[in-house]
Formats: sequence, C-alpha cells, structure tokens
Amino acid sequence: MNAPIIDPLQGDFPEVIEEYLEHGVMKCIAFNRRGTLLAAGCSDGSCVIWDFETRGIAKEFRDKDCVAAVTSVCWSKYGHRILVSAADKSLTLWDVVKGEKIARTTLQQTPLHARLHPRSSTPSLCLACPLSTAPMIVDLLTETTKMLPVSLSDIGNAIDPPPRNKFSDGSAPFTPTAACFNKYGDLVYVGNSKGEILIIDHERVGIRGVISIPGSAVIKNIIFSRNGQYILTNSNDRTIRIYENLLPLKDSLKALDKLTQECDEQDEMEKLKAVGSRCLALFREFQDSITRVHWKAPCFSGDGEWVVGGSASKGEHKIYIWDRAGHLVKILEGPKEAVIDLAWHPVKPIVVSVSLIGLVYIWAKDYTENWSAFAPDFKELEENEEYVEREDEFDLVPDTGKVKDSNVNEDEDIDITTVEKDSAFSDSDMSQEEIRFLPADPCPDVLDQEDGHVVNTSKERDFSGSESPLSIEAGQNGHLTNHDSSPHEEDTGGARIKRKRMPSEKLLGFESEHVKKPPSK
Repeated sequence: MNAPIIDPLQGDFPEVIEEYLEHGVMKCIAFNRRGTLLAAGCSDGSCVIWDFETRGIAKEFRDKDCVAAVTSVCWSKYGHRILVSAADKSLTLWDVVKGEKIARTTLQQTPLHARLHPRSSTPSLCLACPLSTAPMIVDLLTETTKMLPVSLSDIGNAIDPPPRNKFSDGSAPFTPTAACFNKYGDLVYVGNSKGEILIIDHERVGIRGVISIPGSAVIKNIIFSRNGQYILTNSNDRTIRIYENLLPLKDSLKALDKLTQECDEQDEMEKLKAVGSRCLALFREFQDSITRVHWKAPCFSGDGEWVVGGSASKGEHKIYIWDRAGHLVKILEGPKEAVIDLAWHPVKPIVVSVSLIGLVYIWAKDYTENWSAFAPDFKELEENEEYVEREDEFDLVPDTGKVKDSNVNEDEDIDITTVEKDSAFSDSDMSQEEIRFLPADPCPDVLDQEDGHVVNTSKERDFSGSESPLSIEAGQNGHLTNHDSSPHEEDTGGARIKRKRMPSEKLLGFESEHVKKPPSK
C-alpha cells in the first residue's frame, strides 16, 4: 500500500483478519527484530520459521530428543540464534542459518517462558521462568543455573526449592513467577505472587528495589516496551498496568547505586521500597469494567503507542487495543477459538494471534485509499461523467518557458553504500550483520516405494467442531478434507495424514487376468 494515498486520520492499528497460517498445532509465536521472520512453536516439539513477507515456511527445527509441546520461543537480537523451551523441561538453543542445535539443557521444572539476554549478538545466557520454582539465569553452554530471589525474605540468601507439600490453606506451594530483562539486560524485573515488582541485579543476585502493585494481586505477566521506557504488568485482579521507567536506559546499575546512597532509611526493606518508588511510576491502568475478563498475552505495539491484550475467556477470540492514554480504541473479534498467544509486528500495524486449535491469525489494517492526495485538483467521481476536452489540451507545443535551471551538481559523486539508520532501530550495531530473511526450505513429497507413486503427506485438520468463519470459508473453497469420501486416514495426534487406499485382492486378480488374456483377432 502506498503511503501517500493512506488517510492519515485513520488509526494505526489492525482491524480485520487478513490471512491465517496453518502448520501442525502451533502454540506460541515471536517476531524477529525486524518483523521479517515469525517463529512458531508447535505441539510436537518442532519450531517453524515463517517468512512473513511471503507467508511461506523458511526453516523448521526438529529435535529428535524433544516431542513435547513448545512453551515459548525467543530470538536473539540480530536473529542468529533462537531459544525454544518445551514441556519436557528442556531449553534448546538453535543456530538459525545452519539449522543446527547449539546447546540443550534440561531443568528440574517445565519452563513456561525463556528469554535470551537482549544485548549479546550470540547469547548463551537466558532467563527462564519454571512452573514451580523461582526464575533463574541459565548458561546454556556450561549448563549452570542461578536462582533469583522472588520476595524480600530472600535478600542475601540462596533460594531453596519450595516444599512439595501444600500450605495449610490448601494452595499450591509455589505460584509461577513472571520475569523479564530490561532493555540492556543488566537488570531483571520479577513479578511475584504478593503483587510486588522486584528489581534484581542478576550478576550479584541481589534485590535493588521493590514496587508494590495496587491490590497486591498475583502478577502473571511482565513485559518491557521495545524502547525500554515503559513496563507492562498483567495481574490476577483483571487489570493491565503500565509503569514508566524512571531509570536511564543505559547504566541502570550505576543509577541504582546512586539512589541507594541517597536513601536515608535505616530499615533495609523500607530502603528498597523507597528506591523502587523512584524507579517506576504508575502510568495507566486498563481493564474491562463490564465483563471483568482476565487477560492473556498482553504486549506493546512496536512503537509503544498501543497496548493489546487477548481475552482469556474460552470460546471467544477477542483482542482489545488501547492507546497509551488509556482509551479503548478497538475490539477485534475473531472465530470462536480461545486466544493463547499474541504478538504485535515490530514496525507495522499488524497483530498475530494463536488460537486454541493451533491456527495463527494475521490481523491487519483495512486501509481506505485517499486518491485525492495525489494532486490538490484531483476530483473523485461518484459515477461516470462525460468529459469535454479543451481545444488545445493535447496540442504538441513544448512549453519552454517553464523549464528552470537545476541547482543539482551533476558532477558530484553519489553515495550508494552508506546505510542510513532507521529511527525504529536506533540502537543497531551497524558492524553486526543481521539476519532478515532465510532461503526457502521446501518440503519434498514422500515417494511410495511399492508402486512408485508420490504420496502427498501434507497435514490437514478437521475443523468440523469449530465455528471459525475462516474454517468454514476454507471448507467451501475445498481446502478441507471431505472425510465421508476421502481415502483411509490415520489419526496422528490431532493432524490427519492422507494415505493411498490399497487395491483389493479381487481387483489385483482381475487386472492380472486382463494382462495375460491375449487380444482377440
């Protein structure tokens, strides 16, 4: 779409489902830094890389040691590596270009989320949030782990695994804890079950500040904006909160040391709370005061101007979009399939959502073209009109009087090698080569050795139980299998693989007799 013909008064957020992607049962997604590649973790343990420009599969990573569902995927800053966490408690680091496994380690608990260190071009450190233990820093090459504190009582103490027995009130011994790196990776922000955000120096494993969430509800998600100026929390009280980061983006540790020295409180906990209050400031709160729904996979837009969150209600695919001022600007309603993951494109007004049945929906803007932007005297017609030309309108008379002398120096050398920095990627290291695209990786057909015929092994899903409008449309266009008249199919864990029907013995006998019978004269 050409930018000059787009109405500038239209909001820069998605409105309709443009397309959907299908490959197995996808569970989680993540864009690379430029938004040209989309990684998707599947229920069979594989990780698929989609070329987001062509909507084709560029690469697929499959570890024979992992057959459990993928819980999260994460790109390195320049796209050279990708980290995959799975339900079999494994963390696997892949080389994106070579398609080779760099490292694999197994934790004691299932990692719900795992994030690579944001500053290193070839990172081996990652932040993992297991199901029932504290967040930890994991070195994938040396397979060493370092537990992070999750409450003020853990100050200066090593974190022991929680007991297996339940508490006296019957609750679980440990609530999954959310955590994320800041923009430059020198601090970790941890949201705990007491409604507190802990600012942690992961190198020295120490709490440097504490911020209390209003209502003290359990924090389920904690995410930084792309520019590092805002942080988002999703709590059990059905509220998404935006905090403004008051620390400088670079040298945050030095700023924390200075704030700690300036605080006069004698009590250690009060000092941490005083430091925390000068690190984060509550900016906005978002909630649906009518339906009071829980939120799933909230995140920022690429420029941080919009906040998006999916409804956690089962049986509905609703995505809410707010501006940063707190106004609800759009509710996207999709098929009757629950949302399990969301991602906003880094530079475009595109949202990608994952449904419960494993489809990836691409939400884009429904542009209204403004053709009058081409020229001030351009006139848009509601219906055809007869045009009467002027007598001299098409006379071939050169108008030499309008030719003006150009001030351009035609002898000056033109620089075609220097790349200007994009404002959206102002922190890019131009000396570091960034992976933006991958060559296509086509999947060949499987050759049946018995009869020499080629069998198409493309997977097709049965959507008969779903009321998705896209599924219905695909069925009408012949994209779905008619199971009443289709060949014998083998159910392979939710996906169906078409197989050739073997001929009967009677048919084989008839064909052999027909071949042996001499032709009649």
